[in-house]
Amino acid sequence: MTIALTNRPFLDVAQSATGRVWRDRLDVRTSQLALAMAQRLGIGDLVARVLAGRGVGLEEAEAHLDPTIRALLPDPDTLTDMGAAVERLARAVAAGEQVAVFGDYDVDGACATALLVSVLRAAGLDPLFHIPDRIFEGYGPNAGAIAQLAGQGVTLLVTVDCGTTSTAALAAARELGLDTVVIDHHQAGEALPEAVAIVNPNREDDLSGLGHLCAAGLVFVTCVGLVRALRQAGHFTTARPAPDLLAALDLVALATVADVVPLVGLNRAFVTKGLIALRRRERVGLTALMDAARLDGPPRPFHLGFLLGPRINAGGRIGDAALGTRLLLTQDPMEAKAIAAELDRLNGERQEVERAILGAAEAEADAALGIGGDGACVIVSGDGWHPGVVGLVAARLKEKFQRPAFAIAFNGETGTGSGRSLAGVDLGRAVREAVELGLLVKGGGHAMAAGLTVERGKLGALRAHLENRLSADVARARAEGALTLDGALTAGAASPALVETIARAGPFGAGNPEPVFAFPAHRISFAETFGAGHVRARITAAGGESLKATAFRCAEEPLGRALLAARGRPVHVAGSLDLDTWQGETRVALRLKDIAEPGGRP
Repeated sequence: MTIALTNRPFLDVAQSATGRVWRDRLDVRTSQLALAMAQRLGIGDLVARVLAGRGVGLEEAEAHLDPTIRALLPDPDTLTDMGAAVERLARAVAAGEQVAVFGDYDVDGACATALLVSVLRAAGLDPLFHIPDRIFEGYGPNAGAIAQLAGQGVTLLVTVDCGTTSTAALAAARELGLDTVVIDHHQAGEALPEAVAIVNPNREDDLSGLGHLCAAGLVFVTCVGLVRALRQAGHFTTARPAPDLLAALDLVALATVADVVPLVGLNRAFVTKGLIALRRRERVGLTALMDAARLDGPPRPFHLGFLLGPRINAGGRIGDAALGTRLLLTQDPMEAKAIAAELDRLNGERQEVERAILGAAEAEADAALGIGGDGACVIVSGDGWHPGVVGLVAARLKEKFQRPAFAIAFNGETGTGSGRSLAGVDLGRAVREAVELGLLVKGGGHAMAAGLTVERGKLGALRAHLENRLSADVARARAEGALTLDGALTAGAASPALVETIARAGPFGAGNPEPVFAFPAHRISFAETFGAGHVRARITAAGGESLKATAFRCAEEPLGRALLAARGRPVHVAGSLDLDTWQGETRVALRLKDIAEPGGRP
């Protein structure tokens, strides 16, 4: 049984500016484990606390600090249908068939498509690829696009990051004489479409335990199996060497972070090694995108999720859906620079569109729910909203109201929408059940995100279904919503060397939460708003050492207001550490998550 160190909140903070209690992540058992790790492995106390607080055992700690592909990659054949998928792909390579890769319009889809296309090119094929238009084609394979590909001589269609629920589209492909291989990670029902192979670790009969991989990760595992099969067949020669799959981990890392899949097991190795590949700046397209995003210093997971990922997504949201994939595949530096500049421009345009819709969405949610009001989820809709940004709007609403949220763009009597969820609330399952009940035209996804198409007249029934289905899980998730802290620091102790040391326990993200540290009784020596509702500040310790801090999208929220009101006073501050490189100089920066008055006062 876990025994808490104390019933008292961390630093006696029972109610912070955001209304949360602060809790120590470690209890008696995990504190003792952290001490044992520090002593046996010779690692710092803070790194040991971070590891122990994330369920890493003493015997696992050393391997956890150095995740490797070799140690964590399973045999591809552990995935159901992998053997059939590899055999069909290898046969297409041997016969020189015309293959088409059909991807999704998000980062994961672009990376998965680019990875498979590049490996097939290295094997001697010249595959086509198709990324559907979000507005005119929607998600996943469709009969019109498949017919066009068939007209171009395609005999093998490979869908990546889609296809698991595309029964009608894959039937159309079969009628046109195309074989289909599906490589997907979205949740699957009992009935699957007809295909040569459906490689999906989330299908009910798959026992691989790889359900946490994104589509690009699954494509990587598939390519490992394909290259192995082609080697055994003697396909590769001195003139045509086998592709360097490890060099492609930059794509897998980007997709893994951007798709917010759990950073555990093989995914940690993908991101760790992928960042190394990315720092070599060998992929022309990603190098151009890093430059367009003004990324200064070595890329880190934060950059993948908040600088590179949104720009790749911008093409699929409000521009040419294939731009991201073309960028990732190009070998021409001039073309890469032009595409990266266009994606950067589209990302700025996307931000403007998002801000306009978010204002209306928040007003509707406030009226229907109110902060702290009743209701298990937030559902907002609007006529004429751009369907490319509703997922981002849903994510913002989820953050503000701490509930699963859907934003739906209506065009006539039918709307398309996206939802985002809280940890522990399976949104994908609830949406699939709504499809089975006839409440949705179509829908699917995974635990943390889902997409749907709904008729206007069934919106009320959908709302009732989600309230009934999610209420218990949401109540549980919100009750567990304390701010969990990994330790306490001072501004003077937060050095670049410390941040790099703590990063050894990363990469951090979904499933491996970023460490949060408290800075007790630090004075807010400076605070002001900037940009689109952000607040920047400087916190100063009693000894005079200071640290730059930023709180994003909170100027009009309780955290932002409390931060601005605390100027000149000492408060307890909590946040995550990051490195900020500017003009060659690297300094520590704090991403603020909460503040509280000393002495336990609310």
